[in-house]
Amino acid sequence: MLVAGIDIGSITTEALLFDKEKGIVGYTIMQTGADSKKTAEMALKEVLAYPGKSASDISYIVSTGCGRKRATFAKESVTEITCIAKGVNYLFPDARTIIDIGGQDTKVIRVDERGRVIEFEMNDKCAAGTGRFVEVMAKALNVELDKIGEISLQHKKELTISSICTVFAESEVISLVSEGEELEDILYGIHKAIADRTLGLINRLGGVEEQVIMAGGVAKNIGVVKALEKALDSSIKIHVEPQIVGALGAAILSLEKAA
Repeated sequence: MLVAGIDIGSITTEALLFDKEKGIVGYTIMQTGADSKKTAEMALKEVLAYPGKSASDISYIVSTGCGRKRATFAKESVTEITCIAKGVNYLFPDARTIIDIGGQDTKVIRVDERGRVIEFEMNDKCAAGTGRFVEVMAKALNVELDKIGEISLQHKKELTISSICTVFAESEVISLVSEGEELEDILYGIHKAIADRTLGLINRLGGVEEQVIMAGGVAKNIGVVKALEKALDSSIKIHVEPQIVGALGAAILSLEKAA
């Protein structure tokens, strides 16, 4: 039985095919852009091309993400909190704390042994500490986004970015540059600010409970991961492609619905 999950986020959209016997058949990741409805359709078409399947071969589709209602071809839409928890449970059955940092929000989810959401905290009112925050800082420092993590690991000083607002933090970063602070030290300070903000959400849930899993695009930034591990005093496990976790969870829910 072939099912699909599609996760329409603010920055990227992921489509994933899942087979009851084979597991993950394939997935695709693309920029959401201005027309999320069109992107969702393109993502589904692209993920079907690799195994040579058509939309009629799919038994059930669940959509998730902030743009989930735009996937009009889906039979059901489910919140990203539920889908992320489901996807992580499939990949890491021992997971109890999930950190998902996406383009526009940060989510911390506490789950049980079956991947059911016990409670969660979410920062969705401000871009600070999200993927957008990282993008703004990288642009301000004229550094390629995919290189800032490795560069920050070379830091020699532990600078602190005190502003929690993206706009004010950008001004603070520019001031640090003018003061002659090293790039790697500034980047470390940015990643530490993200870790500290995330730690605040975790503390609202009563603290960290292992095993800790990180998902979302920012999980690809090794600088943020290391800063989080230091702040939490705990190791963090990450799937080889952390951006597909939500779509995977949606696909698994599709399988349950189709059964």
